Amino acid sequence: MRRVDLRQKVRLVAPAKLTLSLRVTGTRPDGMHLIDAEMVTLDLHDVIEITTGTGIELVGPERGSSPQDGSNLAARAMSAAGSPGHLCIEKRIPAGAGLGGGSADAAAILRWAGINDPAVAARLGADVPFCVVGGRARISGIGEVIEPLDHIDRLVTLVTPAERCSTPEIYRRWDEMRGPVDPGGNDLTAAALAVVPSLAMVRDALGDTTGQVPRLAGSGSTWFVEGAYPAPGRVVARTVPTGWGGPES
Repeated sequence: MRRVDLRQKVRLVAPAKLTLSLRVTGTRPDGMHLIDAEMVTLDLHDVIEITTGTGIELVGPERGSSPQDGSNLAARAMSAAGSPGHLCIEKRIPAGAGLGGGSADAAAILRWAGINDPAVAARLGADVPFCVVGGRARISGIGEVIEPLDHIDRLVTLVTPAERCSTPEIYRRWDEMRGPVDPGGNDLTAAALAVVPSLAMVRDALGDTTGQVPRLAGSGSTWFVEGAYPAPGRVVARTVPTGWGGPES
């Protein structure tokens, strides 16, 4: 951990993650699920401003769906870093979308504070360890085992429905359904559709207009296809390598 100096305002870029594939391989005694997944970092990102003081303020188009108190992952990351400060987060990554918005914010703060311990990251959330490392990687365990992979430049088109998904609820439904295996590469797809049936309409619309087979991002609710298909309500993003992000110039 490095000494943090907040005499000058700090601005950090917190990039989203995208889960390209996800297999649920088991369950630990404590109920946490084991996975085998491939994740990549996207250039879709939040911007975090840290100044002296305390508290957290959310602004931006996705500010309404994230907590503005000490339960926010970014605030918890500041506590883990032992660094008091006021956070202003411009939320561009939607919450409950499977894109790791809260995890991305926490990871950006851990990187800034010089905290690279996967155990610290994992205590904040299962996606935080990957978001700290970034790039492209194979992920296993509950998310804390990271095997870096070579970067592949990709464009993806994302559609995030208005109705969002709760990750714990999706995993509970997956358990209740006795662990379905998805032929498309994301074992949580059937559970997400069972919990939020309206996801099917969004998936079908994206598939019909692009000619591609949409895949669910993590536990949802975002659907994605490879390639650029810009249209209202969609976000076209590019994968980025390890090290992208950090302090904003």
